[in-house]
Amino acid sequence: MHPAPRTLRRAVAAATVALLATAVGCAPQPEEKASATSSGPAAKTCAKGKLATKTSGKLTIATDEPAYEPWFKDGKPANGQGFESAVAYAVAKRLGYDKSAVVWQSVPFNKAFAPGVKSFDFDINQVSISDERKKAVDFSSGYYDVRQAVIALKGGKAAKATSIADLRELKLGAQVGTTSLEYIDDLVKPTRQAAVFGKNDQVKSALKNGQVDAVVTDLPTAFYITAAEVTDAKIVGQFENRGGAPEQFGLVLDKGSALTSCVTAAVDALREDGTLAGIEKRWLSEAVDAPVLK
Repeated sequence: MHPAPRTLRRAVAAATVALLATAVGCAPQPEEKASATSSGPAAKTCAKGKLATKTSGKLTIATDEPAYEPWFKDGKPANGQGFESAVAYAVAKRLGYDKSAVVWQSVPFNKAFAPGVKSFDFDINQVSISDERKKAVDFSSGYYDVRQAVIALKGGKAAKATSIADLRELKLGAQVGTTSLEYIDDLVKPTRQAAVFGKNDQVKSALKNGQVDAVVTDLPTAFYITAAEVTDAKIVGQFENRGGAPEQFGLVLDKGSALTSCVTAAVDALREDGTLAGIEKRWLSEAVDAPVLK
């Protein structure tokens, strides 16, 4: 015996409602906007204090030895004093690592951005970001905009230079592998081959001892050298940035590191909230008074 027409219609309607409810329950829901507490893949990658670091629960940061002022204080990167030490700990904190979880490691300047697997999570050592270096390592976004400067003894023949042309006949010097040396070779193009030194201390000694007429360093280092270390020297001037884009220091990471995006996000956040500007104001000399050499 078949159901009455009305009974059949009611049964079909009930079944349809049940199917629709099931379909709605199984349908993809609108994605919620990612948040700091999200458990999605991106959040897990940069989970505070739980990054895929070289040592679980620790953040290994490298720099050269000795560590120079004004970037570090008293040659001790771990004390939090000096511009780069302060920046390193600010980045660490943003990533979820307090001071006790930071491990410092000594790595020579040139090895920091040389090809090969790194033993550190990131290196901070006034390493300028460049396309050439990016072939071997990753960089964070820039944490400091820098210019290069020329230093000479006050009584020396380089002291009166007012242009790049005035430097071309002089004996110039800089640390190996640095942007400073690139500026000598590519911008000044001196008639005499530049003197190249392995360490910044050797650069300063060469200036003191008259082995060179002038040396090139980044501007904050030049201010510190002339104010505290070679007080009979002066800043002759600074160079304009090549190509109009600012030269920037960046944190160095392994090529293809899983940490690069997290570290970059930390640096960007510190710039946006004014932390980097505050650290710069405290530790680095004002560079506005150095004349520009053209």
